[in-house]
Amino acid sequence: MDGYSTLPAMPPTGARHSHSRWRLLTRGGWVTLVTCTLGICLASLPVYLAQLQTPCAGSACGFEQLTSAQVGRLTTLGLSLGEYAAYSAAVALTNIAVCLAVSVVIALRRPEDRMALIVALMLVTLGPLLMSESVAASPSLWQAPNQYLSDLCVALLLLVFALFPTGRFVPAWMLWPVVVMTITSVSPAALATLKIHAVNLGFVVFLVEAALLVLVQLYRYRRVSSPLQQQQTKWVVFVFAVVMTCWVIAFVPSLVLPVLAQPGSLYLPVVIAVQGLTLPLIPISFGVAMLHYRLWDIDALINRTLVYGPLTLTLTVVYGGLVIGLQALLRGLIREDNALAIVLSTLAIVALLQPLRRRLQALVDRRFYRRKYDAARTVAAFSATLREEMDLDQLRVLVLAVVQETLQPAHASLWLPPSPWREGGDAPRTAG
Repeated sequence: MDGYSTLPAMPPTGARHSHSRWRLLTRGGWVTLVTCTLGICLASLPVYLAQLQTPCAGSACGFEQLTSAQVGRLTTLGLSLGEYAAYSAAVALTNIAVCLAVSVVIALRRPEDRMALIVALMLVTLGPLLMSESVAASPSLWQAPNQYLSDLCVALLLLVFALFPTGRFVPAWMLWPVVVMTITSVSPAALATLKIHAVNLGFVVFLVEAALLVLVQLYRYRRVSSPLQQQQTKWVVFVFAVVMTCWVIAFVPSLVLPVLAQPGSLYLPVVIAVQGLTLPLIPISFGVAMLHYRLWDIDALINRTLVYGPLTLTLTVVYGGLVIGLQALLRGLIREDNALAIVLSTLAIVALLQPLRRRLQALVDRRFYRRKYDAARTVAAFSATLREEMDLDQLRVLVLAVVQETLQPAHASLWLPPSPWREGGDAPRTAG
């Protein structure tokens, strides 16, 4: 009615009380989990440091432990086992601090979002995962608590990737595979004893679980997610893919050259120590996705990664090939063949840099950003035509055609103001 304003309908009293109880319960559970996790981590830190400073032998080595031969190699480099332990502990504590900080921000900024609260719970247990795995592998008073904390982290990770980003199981029957995956993931000992043609069944189950979660995320991204949810998925999946790719690339040389995986080699410990610095990217990606902070920047980040990643790899391979080839070619002709080969290879790389980058950029745009690529080409062609076209009627047709092709609106109109040099001016020109 005129003169009156309509107040929004208030939810029923029972619904408000139920919502308040759910909010209080989730916050209480989050605070409890944070308190227990921090208590276990602080109590386990002396055990973790002692384990890192104790040389191991063969199969008895933990995830980050060094063998006696590796300790000897470390000493020849001027580093002590205590410094190695301090560095590893600093990386572990940094991961804990970053995960906890992002979890706190998500819990405070998104208290009504169920998916955000589940992510916040997962991040609390994700931070100390490396420390928990190491302590759980050694007999001590805190072995069982760290094992429970590690199992809870795995279960929450599976739950997050099955629900993200909507907070619902898609498809609905995905609930039951998640239950099965959780049981098999937190009880690997039972599967590890089973062998199928010399293949560890636990590893096979893990591959099936990972493939199923990837397929579910693809289905959700293509069929269910809104544009905003697609950007959230891009952030998390992209960062996970980058971290996992770095790990795989770093471990490939040890598979190709078995000498790098020998008990006395420092290659794998160095890889693990360096790769630990990439782990904080995972909680940061979840924080960006949950807080909706600069979500649309991910497209530019993916574009640059797809261009500069292959560009760096290609230039590295070409540079190495040129150095080796030129050294072999110049050997015997001149005395300083090594320095000359390096100079010539560097000049060749500088000459190849920009042309190769432009080709890769065009290839990525055509393959992954086809619609934007076509729109950019259309606008560029129109700009070239605009400099030569003088007929306003023809220009009107061109403008409407470009707008229709690039933006694809439901309706487009172009209004030309009356011109003093045209008889009677123009009426608005409209095209749909």
